[in-house]
Parts: sequence; structure tokens; C-alpha cells
Amino acid sequence: MTNLLPEMAEIWQQTLNWQPSVQQQTQLQKLYELILEGNRQQNLTRIVEPQEFWEKHLWDSLRGIAPLLSANFYPASPAIIDIGTGAGFPGVPVAITVPNCTITLLDSTRKKIIFLDNILNELALTNAKTIVSRAEEIGQHPQHRRAYDIALIRAVGAASVCAEYTLPLLKQGGLAIIYRGNWTKEETTDLQNAVNQLGGVIELIEKFTTPLSDSIRHCLYVRKVANTALNFPRAVGVPSQKPL
Repeated sequence: MTNLLPEMAEIWQQTLNWQPSVQQQTQLQKLYELILEGNRQQNLTRIVEPQEFWEKHLWDSLRGIAPLLSANFYPASPAIIDIGTGAGFPGVPVAITVPNCTITLLDSTRKKIIFLDNILNELALTNAKTIVSRAEEIGQHPQHRRAYDIALIRAVGAASVCAEYTLPLLKQGGLAIIYRGNWTKEETTDLQNAVNQLGGVIELIEKFTTPLSDSIRHCLYVRKVANTALNFPRAVGVPSQKPL
């Protein structure tokens, strides 16, 4: 018996004003099966039950990029990077649902990247590629610094650390999308302080609840408005040990 993902066409439509095509639904189902299979070899996710997987990995991944699914004010073919992609979230669902983007999946764990290379191959996703590296390293790399329109970062460190990882990689005018669970006013102050130093402004802090379990989520949208000073990001490990 294969585990079938729920289709949730109505919820997609109501919450994101979008729903997957037949091909996208097939790819999302295959992604789910490949993750379940990969989980047997390495610990990719604890979220394996179909509805929970749909909500916490698929819906949650795409909720952060809701503006990209419906609006046309982004570059027609945005260059996106997913920092600390892990098992491929939010990056792989984004590659499936925004076919005109190019997306780079970054993770420091080679085993995870080898797994993702297989997934991209199996799903025939030619608009995605992978890199084994650290955000602090590629943020100083001429090929990647100021190269992206959108940087996604989910479940990695404090928000000020996320800002230091993302902003150096963005073109001027680019957008960092930081995925969070809970969020506090103190965190807003810390993030504000960090983005001021990094050439960004907080454009929006959006609070919402997930459609099945009513869990609280936040997405923080930080716009890059000025060049990031060359000393950012700092050396590997420093941003998380000494947040801005």
C-alpha cells in the first residue's frame, strides 16, 4: 500500500489562491515517497504521516512564497537559494511549483545533498541544483554573493543569524524569506538591529495558522536595500555564536 498524500485542492485554493497541476501533484506525491524511502537510510524527517507531511512540509514550504505563486511583480525567472535545505524544504516544493525559477539547494551535509541529487533526478527537476557548503562560505564567494533574487531559510538559528546568512547573497532589491514558528517583539528588535547592519529592511512580519492543525507560523520578509558590508557574513560558526 503506497502512502497517498491528500490532494487538498480546496485548501490550496483558499489559502494560497493556487493549486497544483496534475503533473505537480504527481511530483509532490513522488517526493513524499522518495523521502519515506530515504528515511530508512538516514534521518531526514520525523514527519511521515500523509496529512502531517502535506501540512508541515508542503503547505508550509509554499506558504512562505505565496506572493510568487500568484503575483507577477518578481523577476519573471527568479534566482532563488534555499539555505540549510536539509531534506529539501522549502526548496524542492518551490522548484516543483515555480517552474520558471532556478533554485540552488545549499546544505553543509554531503549525505543530504547526495540524497537531494537523486530526488532532483527522479523528479526530473532541471531548474534546481545543489551545493555542499556553509552559508558563511558561499556568502563570501564571488559567484554567489549578490547573485540571488530570493533567499529562503527555514528552521535555522536565530532570525538575526538568518539575516546574516541571507542578505549577502541577495541582489539589491532582493528578498529574504525567513520561516519561523513562534515570534516575539524582542525578536523583532534583534532582527531590526541585524538588518540595519546588513543593508536590509523588514518589509513584513506575517502571522498565520496552518490549515489542518491550526499551528501558529510566521514568515519574515526582509528586503535588501543597500550593499552588505564586506565583513558579512562573518567566519563559519561566528554568526550563531555571536549573533548581531
